[in-house]
Amino acid sequence: MSNSNLLESEAQDGISTSDRRAFLKGVARVIGGAAVASLLEGQAEPSVSISTRMFEGFNASKVQTTGATINVVSGGRGSPVLLLHGNPQTHVMWHRIAPQLAKEFTVVVADLRGYGDSSKPPDGENHSNYSKRSMALDQIEVMHHFGFEKFAVVGHDRGGRVGHRLALDHSDRITKLAVLDIVPTHTLLHNVNTEIATAFYHWFFLVQPSPFPETLIADNVEFYLRYMMFRDMSSGKIPSWMGEEAFAEYLRCFSDPRAIHANCEDYRAGASIDIKHDEEDLNRKIICPLLVLWGERGGVHRLFDVLAVWRERAAQVSGKPLPGRHFLPEEIPDETLTELLAFLKP
Repeated sequence: MSNSNLLESEAQDGISTSDRRAFLKGVARVIGGAAVASLLEGQAEPSVSISTRMFEGFNASKVQTTGATINVVSGGRGSPVLLLHGNPQTHVMWHRIAPQLAKEFTVVVADLRGYGDSSKPPDGENHSNYSKRSMALDQIEVMHHFGFEKFAVVGHDRGGRVGHRLALDHSDRITKLAVLDIVPTHTLLHNVNTEIATAFYHWFFLVQPSPFPETLIADNVEFYLRYMMFRDMSSGKIPSWMGEEAFAEYLRCFSDPRAIHANCEDYRAGASIDIKHDEEDLNRKIICPLLVLWGERGGVHRLFDVLAVWRERAAQVSGKPLPGRHFLPEEIPDETLTELLAFLKP
């Protein structure tokens, strides 16, 4: 599938600042009430929970990078490991893994720009402010802030795509990389068939011009999150593997209309500027050791030969399916932790 078939032109995608502001105010009335409305007027910052209660012994901080302010929790002692979350979640998805890793490593857990309590920069030309290159640079600067010039990365979903870009753009800084339940963006978007389009439907929904997907998502944010994460809506309950507290954090963060827009921009970048960057690097391989884990009940397992795909992109690849679906650090934390510890230890 060609890039032109994947995307509308940037001109079609853009809306004026005044139109976007009017849209966000409307969304605020639907999902955010007075607190979000006042935020959009620039009158106040929202009252937020950093959720360190879910990361015992960790410290919360905000790190200013060249292009964003990144929300971070950190703790532990030893070799540094950076944990990056996926969509539509935040750093909270690591709350069952990070405290265990911190017994042997210094663990830094970040909200990607546009997600959680990190800032939501303007789109940039051709969605450049949400390119994986920009997101990767954030994390280089975050780790430098903590005094780490070389470190390991574990990324789930979108965080794995940032990790992939980190390993290409900053190969001298990344000691090891683990990616959870993904194949490379370029591979997925250039092998689209009916099955892939069905399993990864949201990729093609979220890249549509603003404010179309933003408006539909904002109409019922909780329903959207529940469907994205659980699919089965029959019980109305939050699955025990996620828990009420974690879901409440995801809902709080995603109820910010700026986060909804940033989430769409992440995917718009994925199908435009990220593809351009990936095409420039198709002949380059990840040189650090790469661990690939994926859910044996998920779409990636069903639709791709995951190890074969990554062996085309990396020099040293190991990995296996795990007995989960997609959200492995929450669904099966013990199995995920076992594989990560074995990989990350010297």
